[in-house]
Amino acid sequence: MTEIMGILMQIKPVLGAFLCLVGGVLAIIGTVGVLRFPDFYSRLHAASVIDTSAATLAIIGMMLLAPTWLIVFKLGVVWLFLFLTGPTSSHALANAAHTAGVEPLIGRRNGDDEGADS
Repeated sequence: MTEIMGILMQIKPVLGAFLCLVGGVLAIIGTVGVLRFPDFYSRLHAASVIDTSAATLAIIGMMLLAPTWLIVFKLGVVWLFLFLTGPTSSHALANAAHTAGVEPLIGRRNGDDEGADS
């Protein structure tokens, strides 16, 4: 049992750093999605889904790197707050946009079919 705990204590910092790195890369991918997608609803989807998953992975990585249980608990509270408010705020924004009459883009954008054989 002591050998297993020793191995886990050696793997924990590497796994924590890896999860923080993956969370950061996901956040960058979400930012690129926000910049590249064509309409408000697509951008909102990219921002909300990727933001929640990136924050989750980064916080789990930070929990693995945390020196005390108090810090792990605080990170868990931060994660719970982000997990509950992120999708709620995205839904509120989508609902406000729909109420204001913002229409999603449907079909091809101009220039998307250039070079296609008809």
